[in-house]
Amino acid sequence: MMDDSITIPYWLFFLLIVFALIMVLDRILLPGMRWYLQRRVNRVIEEVNTRLDIEIRPFQLTRKQALIDQLIFDDKVVEAIRDYAQQHNMPKEVAQAKAIRYAEEIAPSFNAFIYFRLGYWIAKKVGRLLYRVRVGFYDDNQLKDIPDRSSVVFVMNHRSNMDYILVSFLVAEKTALSYAVGEWARIWPLQTLIKSMGAFFVRRNSRNALYRRVLERYVNLSTRAGVCQAVFLEGGLTKDGKIRQPRLGFMDYMLRDYHAEIDRDIVFVPVGINYDRVIEDKSLIRNLDPAASKRSTWFVIKTSLRFFFKTLLMKRQARWRRFGYASVNFGKPSSARDYCLQNRVDFSQLAQEQRFQHIEELAQSLMSDIKKVIPVLPVALMAEVLLVVKDHWKSELELKTMALQRIAALKQLGAPIDIASGAFEHVLTGALDMLVGRGFVDFRDGLYQPHVESIVILEYYANSIAHWQQQQADIG
Repeated sequence: MMDDSITIPYWLFFLLIVFALIMVLDRILLPGMRWYLQRRVNRVIEEVNTRLDIEIRPFQLTRKQALIDQLIFDDKVVEAIRDYAQQHNMPKEVAQAKAIRYAEEIAPSFNAFIYFRLGYWIAKKVGRLLYRVRVGFYDDNQLKDIPDRSSVVFVMNHRSNMDYILVSFLVAEKTALSYAVGEWARIWPLQTLIKSMGAFFVRRNSRNALYRRVLERYVNLSTRAGVCQAVFLEGGLTKDGKIRQPRLGFMDYMLRDYHAEIDRDIVFVPVGINYDRVIEDKSLIRNLDPAASKRSTWFVIKTSLRFFFKTLLMKRQARWRRFGYASVNFGKPSSARDYCLQNRVDFSQLAQEQRFQHIEELAQSLMSDIKKVIPVLPVALMAEVLLVVKDHWKSELELKTMALQRIAALKQLGAPIDIASGAFEHVLTGALDMLVGRGFVDFRDGLYQPHVESIVILEYYANSIAHWQQQQADIG
């Protein structure tokens, strides 16, 4: 009897099995998984939109590839591609490929499930793990009264990379924020998570005209679509603790084609942020010294891991005493439409020089609003007092008395101090203990004096509220 069996090598058999499994995954399991996940995402969107003050915009739910195509075929980007190709003597296709790469880099891939389930949970846990979080509103409930069609832009001071985490979870009950993040976040797998949270990457200080045009069009399109954004007007972290001058680029991207009569209103909400301890304070201060050598990547990773594990091992009470308060205040919204109508300005019709003059005027007004709501925290107060008496030893009672006098003066100026009167003594003691514990203040025989090598870091914390000294001087 003839044997009809066919013999094949083991390697070919295993290859056929693998190929069959891939086909099953591609044709059956993956479509079902995508359908299941999409249902979960849609369910989250329906749920959160019922409770958000500002709903998730359709633009945020657009697929990333569709956003990229929209950017690449935008008239101004097409024109920029043509000019770039001519200036660099290259084929138009090569310039277009560069623009596509820039668009892929910039465009987010927002996922509501990751934002409101994973991202919110992480931000909330990390924020409350490190700090005693406080939030205040100084807008007479006007935040709730912003018209639904408005494009809301939270404009903030920038003290720490914790700002992203802190503000995200504090406004998660109101809206989904879209951030501009720098190159620091472009590491795997962090960049995937950040893009899923709706953030978009920005190359700081890039002089590439094509890149800047693609970025400008993305910011402009998202603003016109009503996406709620968060912008650090200073453009980067403050290194000496003082409020920096505003950078005008992002506001120009938002406003250069703005028509107050027909476009949706752009409403700027000032946000003030402050910390009793900025996690990266020593690194920021070190960058003030141009002669300081750059730390290696391994040193940064090693230091960060040591800090992380040391924090985890600390008891809750000790951790609170070490990191203290983190506070966020929301101020009174300002309308771009009202500014245009009051000043008879049409940004879309102005030449660049005139446009930037008005944008700078608006930005300076917003920075002034931000300064008014930056929280006055205990460590900043004690740092101010200690710098006044830096050449003398003082008792705890003397320092607290000076701090209370300073609090009274700040309250007369209208500074935001959200500390109950009965808690002042306890809170100031905690701030003083924190400064002693970190080695910034010497303690001897019941007396205190700033450590000579810590004057710069005390100035860093005192500078967070230094604008009130200037206001007091102007009044006086």
